[in-house]
Amino acid sequence: MSSHTTSAKSAGRAERRFLAGPRSRRSELRFMWTVVREFVRGFRVLHFVGPCVSVFGSARVADGSPFYALARELGAGLSQQGFTVLTGGGPGIMEAANRGARDVGGPSVGCNIELPEEQHHNPYLDTWLSCRYFFVRKVLLVKYSYAFVIMPGGLGTLDELFEALTLIQNKKILDFPVVVVGRDYWQPLLELLAQMEEHGMIAPADMRLLTFTDSVEEALAHIEHHAVVKFKLLPSREPRRWWWFGE
Repeated sequence: MSSHTTSAKSAGRAERRFLAGPRSRRSELRFMWTVVREFVRGFRVLHFVGPCVSVFGSARVADGSPFYALARELGAGLSQQGFTVLTGGGPGIMEAANRGARDVGGPSVGCNIELPEEQHHNPYLDTWLSCRYFFVRKVLLVKYSYAFVIMPGGLGTLDELFEALTLIQNKKILDFPVVVVGRDYWQPLLELLAQMEEHGMIAPADMRLLTFTDSVEEALAHIEHHAVVKFKLLPSREPRRWWWFGE
């Protein structure tokens, strides 16, 4: 068994124990300390990567799929807009978006997750880190992004989509654009959201920054208007590195 698999299984056990209810104060303090260290490591790595767009989607999409091609084209387009392409760092859609950024010489970054199935980072990353805990990874992917692109995916992709939407709805983050790519794939979700709006469960304003499209050009234009222009994103100098933080 590789050290990666051992570490992933250890992280899984620790997280399950933590979520199973109260434990000794000493045990929970140890867990808290590992989480703090992981956050600090993530902050150190991602502090210098510039304004990002997070691209979410399935790890199971293979090169040659139309979804893979779309994600690769989007990655290239986002880079040309001046963004750093940020993904979960794994294969599939994540790889395609990072590969698109690499195609045009743009920065490509990943926050990988340690899993027992040995999900490794894809080969198109300039910078990456591996997270032991899903919740740490989700915070980092949201914290450094000015927009979110949702490609076809499964439960993890839905989790990331609704995490972003809930934070925007509750004003925990600013009104960053959310682009959902693949109208046919996501049509049942679109119908569900429309039904929720009809019943008053979500407000029309909650849907304003959410757009469904099959067009890379439309996706990029939406992000240009609601992120680049709105937040006046311009190329900026890299923050100063502090050697005593190990940067």
